[in-house]
Amino acid sequence: MSSTSERSIRLDGTVFRYRETGDSSGPVLVLLHALGEDASDWDEVTAALSNRYRVLALDQRGHGQGEYTARYSFELMRDDLRDFVDALGLEQFSLMGHSMGGLVALLFAEEHPERVQRLAIEDAAPPAGSSNRPEPPPEPPEPVSFDWRVVAPIRRQLNDADPAWWDRLPRITAPTLVVGGGSTSHIPHEELEALSKLIPGCRLVTIEGAGHEVHSARHEQFLAVVEEFLAPQ
Repeated sequence: MSSTSERSIRLDGTVFRYRETGDSSGPVLVLLHALGEDASDWDEVTAALSNRYRVLALDQRGHGQGEYTARYSFELMRDDLRDFVDALGLEQFSLMGHSMGGLVALLFAEEHPERVQRLAIEDAAPPAGSSNRPEPPPEPPEPVSFDWRVVAPIRRQLNDADPAWWDRLPRITAPTLVVGGGSTSHIPHEELEALSKLIPGCRLVTIEGAGHEVHSARHEQFLAVVEEFLAPQ
């Protein structure tokens, strides 16, 4: 198993942290975590994939060990990803995102389809604007390890998504995998099914009983599906 390096990078004036694992000459896989998590949430996944890939797991805006910022939105996170891969000189790479990170990955793949070789989405709320998530309290009910100010703007955007996010899904050209957690997830299967039908070349896999945290609750099943999908054809 390859060791993991913790690194810092300055993107548009803000310091971000990321974790790098694997062979620096291998094909690149970029990982984006869920709301409230950080890059370390992918450690079990990176350990399994690092013998074949250069795996880069980014602490997204307002999360992990990077600097907090004054503004938060999915578009800013999408552009953070663009700045990140640009700074590392990555023209093309595979991309995988969970939940919030999955939507960021979708928006990036819509905007820069030529740069994404393969796209994997884990139990992410489709950008349809049909959610009804409550407004969070001004202060977290218990201590959190991320900037609580992220939550309100992210929920508002999920409740009232830009219609263009949904309309642009057919722009995605990379082979795409959508993994759902089944009936125990709060993301309805029918929404993931509708999402997958709009993306050309998309495959939907449901791991029943996994819930929202598919990659940790059903680790081996998740890895088997992802490894098969990422393998060279």
